[in-house]
Amino acid sequence: QSQLMESGGGLVQPGGSLRLSCTASGFSLDYFIIGWYRQAPGKEREGVSCIIFGTNKLYYVDSVKGRFTVSQDNAKNTVFLQMDNLKPEDTGVYYCATVPLGGRHADTCSVPPGGGQYRDWGQGTQVTVSS
Repeated sequence: QSQLMESGGGLVQPGGSLRLSCTASGFSLDYFIIGWYRQAPGKEREGVSCIIFGTNKLYYVDSVKGRFTVSQDNAKNTVFLQMDNLKPEDTGVYYCATVPLGGRHADTCSVPPGGGQYRDWGQGTQVTVSS
């Protein structure tokens, strides 16, 4: 059965960096929309970034622009989220989510509140930014 798995989370000091990965098993990510979300304790899930795999379509929310970079590795069937200059407010469980391009009316690279257009979700990886 197909699934998504996030990895790369951990504990880092403010100003540090982490690289998260989202790997799909059982299906190709080509022309899927992949969204990154995060959820801090006691708060609702919020979108972070998006990529349409196999294209140059990218999106970042304002709070991470200039600090986070989303990219893909087709051979590894993986999407990465490079997180630099991390801040305490970046702390949370990070999830990747996917939907086929055109599926569930998903035609744009976006991260709507609550996950909106996304169909499949990974289990999440914890990111903690603290001194």
